[in-house]
Amino acid sequence: MKKEQSQKMSEVAPTAYAVLEFVVKALVNEPDAVNIEVTEEANTVYMDVMVADDDRGRVIGRRGRTANTIRTLVNSASLKDDKVVEVDFLDG
Repeated sequence: MKKEQSQKMSEVAPTAYAVLEFVVKALVNEPDAVNIEVTEEANTVYMDVMVADDDRGRVIGRRGRTANTIRTLVNSASLKDDKVVEVDFLDG
């Protein structure tokens, strides 16, 4: 059921969601543990990313460089969706 709910939520900004999911799953050791929660307010889409504890450092990177790069990629992809996307990495 969680997968179905995630697919419905990805319809809000499908290009940005697909890019985020692809990049994060490529970086982590446990891609099945990746969970992305999507919420929308006005014209802004919030994507909260949760990964396994051991993979958190891989996604954030040194001084947050990897996380910032992921945010930049997703923001570029969100232009096709005509949405503003905010990506946050949460403790899961």
